[in-house]
Amino acid sequence: MGAVGLNGPLRLSLPIKLNTADYAVGDWVLAAPETHLVARRLDRRTLLQRRTEGAKFQQLIAANVDTLFIVTSCNDDFNPARLERYLALCNEAGTTPVIVLTKADQTEDPARFQREAASLQRDLPVVFLNGKSPEAATILAPWCGTGQTVALVGSSGVGKSTLLNTLAAHDEDTAQATGDIRSSDEKGRHTTTSRSLHRIAGGGWVIDTPGMRTLHVSDVAAGLDVLFAEITELAPQCRFRDCTHQHEPGCAVLAAVKDGTLDAARVDRWRKLVDENAQKTPVLTGPRGNKIDPARKGRR
Repeated sequence: MGAVGLNGPLRLSLPIKLNTADYAVGDWVLAAPETHLVARRLDRRTLLQRRTEGAKFQQLIAANVDTLFIVTSCNDDFNPARLERYLALCNEAGTTPVIVLTKADQTEDPARFQREAASLQRDLPVVFLNGKSPEAATILAPWCGTGQTVALVGSSGVGKSTLLNTLAAHDEDTAQATGDIRSSDEKGRHTTTSRSLHRIAGGGWVIDTPGMRTLHVSDVAAGLDVLFAEITELAPQCRFRDCTHQHEPGCAVLAAVKDGTLDAARVDRWRKLVDENAQKTPVLTGPRGNKIDPARKGRR
């Protein structure tokens, strides 16, 4: 396991019974100066994680991330439903989300993509840029200052590695590999295969991540409430406390869809994510098989 110490890069050794799966890129650890044996991992301020199909535990993506740059491009890769999944993950972790629209120089109307992305969540920052231009670092500078850690997530081919090279001011010898997209469907191929940490010229750090082919929602109930605040805030106004917002009389959500206040397509996506989250979030069991509400675990 690699790390960056006061004197530069080094290799760490782990105590018995611990393995690298217990750590995420962005973790801070205390280690012995001579042996580089890890003594303790410091408490995380934020943790990005996801549940993969069939896995018992969540996969760690990155730790101590202040801002998550959710990268998509101004072409057929732009997908509001997928962006909402990233936003739910980010909200649950307590990390600040920013939508970054790349390849803005390849479309006649990048502002159209910006407006649609900004409508996905209240007060959501959205920027568009050309990842190869030095101006990209200037546009993202408000989130990349000294002591700040940002992470890049998004599909393959949207320009994450290109953006990383610009932020970290890599030269030809140190640049992260980049790849072209297919002209037939504008999909990218994986050029980044592992998560890595890089120094930003402005004093911060950037974490690069591989493109995610699938992103299931699990254990993100609070994140969904933030994402769909305009819907969840209407629920208490429904006639029935257990309203499913699908067919009940006196449903405030259905009434808002009918009068045009809420977008019907967005409500459909909300239902899908809420149902998926309920299905994929494990139900903990206690003594004698009694169910434990994960949200109340550890409370007294």
